[in-house]
Amino acid sequence: MILNIRIDHKTADINKIEESTTTMDEIFAKIQKEHQVREFIQLKTCNRAEIYLVMDESPLDYHWNGLVVEKDEKALEHVLKLSCGLESMIIGEDQILGQLKDAYKASVKTGCCGQVLSTVFTKAIHVGQSVRKKTRINQGSVSIGSAAVNLAESVLGNLKCKKVLVIGAGKMGTLVAKALVEKHLQAIVVANRTYDRALCLAKELGGSAIHFDSLSRAMSDADVVISATGAPHNILTQEKVSAAVPPEHLQTMVMIDIANPRDIEEEVAQLGVKLYNIDDLRGIADKNKKIRETEAKEAEKIIANELELLEKSLRHLEVEPVIAQIRAQAETIRMRETQKAFRKLGDMNGKEKVVDDLTKVVVDRVFLDIIHNLKEAAENNNKDVLNTAKYIFKNKN
Repeated sequence: MILNIRIDHKTADINKIEESTTTMDEIFAKIQKEHQVREFIQLKTCNRAEIYLVMDESPLDYHWNGLVVEKDEKALEHVLKLSCGLESMIIGEDQILGQLKDAYKASVKTGCCGQVLSTVFTKAIHVGQSVRKKTRINQGSVSIGSAAVNLAESVLGNLKCKKVLVIGAGKMGTLVAKALVEKHLQAIVVANRTYDRALCLAKELGGSAIHFDSLSRAMSDADVVISATGAPHNILTQEKVSAAVPPEHLQTMVMIDIANPRDIEEEVAQLGVKLYNIDDLRGIADKNKKIRETEAKEAEKIIANELELLEKSLRHLEVEPVIAQIRAQAETIRMRETQKAFRKLGDMNGKEKVVDDLTKVVVDRVFLDIIHNLKEAAENNNKDVLNTAKYIFKNKN
């Protein structure tokens, strides 16, 4: 059984997502303790947290606290849609594909990903790439970063003469930066804990980089602050912002927090700052969704076909141990009888390979239809045939 447990922007706001991430970790620890989890992959982004598990039985006795739980076909359909950007807040965004790849690689590296989830995620990544080639689902600026910049524009109007401070030079900060480049701004400042990284991103923007300890000074005259770090706690508190920014400037300042957990303390809004977070991007996301509805329908057609192929591949995996056993037994017998024949025939003057190849062909042809029929039985979920095959080809040693 494949199980998907998740919380995302569709069912929760940023507060609930932050809270439920801890709950999900606790549930996962409980599942691992009480059930046999054969494989798992964890995925976390700015507006979702998910776990994919392969296990023998469903842990239905848990209280899921608002988490979405889907298994087998529904879970598979979700990951394919996810890879195509159909489950994203900004429909068609490309970042989720990279995030899926990273989650998959991390799980492979730690030995938590086996044959089943490897098949699933390899297919999901392929489908995500295919949909982006065959449709225009990702045409134009489609990312949380570009949505944040668009939100700033909707509040302040043209950003051309505004000073923008970007906090964080990681993947999300880079997306913000790319969206800002398109606006041809004159004053962009990048702050990051690793100064070299900030410097590298600032060069791409034609802006300037600052050390993290100079954040207060840079914030003092910024018109827009967009924060996207991976910090586990608030980096801008009400106290810090109040001390750094003149009171008259606070009333015109826009701050957009696209981090999870959040970078900017909620109380900062009490200073008069126009403070926004991931939840406030929903309006832009809805507008984007309407524009991309036609492309999304085309993507769903591709997903439906690929889902069928994925399910077929997973059913083949179920019968693979039986097929491997058949092949191993046949090879053992073939080798033993071939060696006997060699001893009886004596010197074959270098023609041993002819006999060896002949026995291989005979064995392959004898089992060709058997293996084909077993795969077909797996595709049709014919348990009787599969159980009979397991019994017939069971190793008697």
